[in-house]
Amino acid sequence: MASEYRPPAKAKVVGTLGAGSAIAAAIAIALPGLKADEGKRNDPYLDIVKVPTVCYGHTGGVDMKRRYTDAQCDAQLRGDAETHLRGALKCVPALEHRPYQLAAVTRLTFNIGVSGFCRSTIARQMNAGQWRAGCDAFAMWDRAGGRVVRGLTLRRQRERALCLTGL
Repeated sequence: MASEYRPPAKAKVVGTLGAGSAIAAAIAIALPGLKADEGKRNDPYLDIVKVPTVCYGHTGGVDMKRRYTDAQCDAQLRGDAETHLRGALKCVPALEHRPYQLAAVTRLTFNIGVSGFCRSTIARQMNAGQWRAGCDAFAMWDRAGGRVVRGLTLRRQRERALCLTGL
């Protein structure tokens, strides 16, 4: 099944993890999926809703006249992932010990932003301890520019599958 999530071997998570370990695991789990879903473009472009973007979906402070190196793209991706992860943790602190759910939310926030996540049904359900319902609510976020986008629908299915891992 194309939407089934299988964690990479080196990101295998076993047992209960401490907060620091779960956060490190979530980053290791999220990065390959973000690379695949975002794709890498070293030359800046306008995304589907006309936001200046570069590398792996990096927005904000993008110089549209500059070409970015692979090393710069990798550094931006890691920094962006950590920023999104930490923002999500402020809204749903219990994610701190749930690496798969945290990785899925980190990937989701790349599209909807941390503030969108914090106001979402996903965050409300997770804060209420309704993890499966929170994961199921990922499907609500498949629109860009007011219309359903097939690529986002498929991405949300992958993120939901990751979110359901270990529940």
